[in-house]
Amino acid sequence: MEVDRADGRTPNQRRPVACTRGILHRAHGSASWAQGDTKVIAAVYGPKAGTRKNENPEKACIEVIWKPKTGQSGKPEREYEMVLKKTLQSICLLNVHPNTTTSIVIQVVNDDGAVSFTLFPCAINAACAALVDAGIPLKHLAVAICCCMAEGGHILLDPSKIEEQKVKAFVYLVFPNSMVSVLPQGSLRPGGEQIEHGIITSVTHGMMAVDDYFSCLKLGRAAAAELSDFLRSSLKSKAGNDPSKAG
Repeated sequence: MEVDRADGRTPNQRRPVACTRGILHRAHGSASWAQGDTKVIAAVYGPKAGTRKNENPEKACIEVIWKPKTGQSGKPEREYEMVLKKTLQSICLLNVHPNTTTSIVIQVVNDDGAVSFTLFPCAINAACAALVDAGIPLKHLAVAICCCMAEGGHILLDPSKIEEQKVKAFVYLVFPNSMVSVLPQGSLRPGGEQIEHGIITSVTHGMMAVDDYFSCLKLGRAAAAELSDFLRSSLKSKAGNDPSKAG
C-alpha cells in the first residue's frame, strides 16, 4: 500500500542532509548537521586534564551538554545528554587519554517544532563529525536516524514536523559505519562470514509491536548505509569549505 507523505517523500526516504566542519574557532572541533528543517551545532572542547567525580580516572571522561534553541534545559534535554554520553563513550577510544575530560556541547539551532524526534539523530551525527574535527581518537564513526509508526500503522523514515504530530511510536537508531569494528572477536558464522547489522543504540518511545520494530530496523539500516557514505565523504573535505550536502 502506498503512503502519501505531505512533503512527497516515500516511506523509506529521508530528508536532505548537510554537514559543515570547523565552524567555531574557539572550540577544538565543531560541526553543524542539518536534516530537513532540523539543525544542530556540536562543539568539542578537550581533552582537558582531570575527570569528573565518580568517573574512572584510568579512562577518558565524556561530558555532554545540551543547549535548547530557547529557554532552559529540562527533562528531555537531560535524557538526550544521558543517551548521547553513553553512545559517544562506546565509539571513543577512552584508554588513549586517561584522566581527561572531553566536553561535547550540542546547540539546537532549529528543532522543526516544539518536540522534534529528529533532534537526537542530528545531534549524534553532528557530534561524530565534531569529534573527528577535534582529532579525538575513535573506534569508528556512528550514524543515527529516526523511524516512526504512523497512526495508520505505516512505518516512516525520518518523520517531518507534521508527521511527528500523528505518530503512535518512534525509535532512535544509532548504527556503526563499520559493522565489523564493533563485533566481539570470533563473531563469525560457521562459513566464516561476518555477522552484519550491528547496532550501537536503540531508544523506543511509545507502544510498538516486535514486527514493527524490526521494520524500523530494516529502514534504519538502509538509511544508515547512505548516511555513512555521506559522512565519510563530508569528512574528507577540508574544514571551512562549502558545506557538504546530500539529497
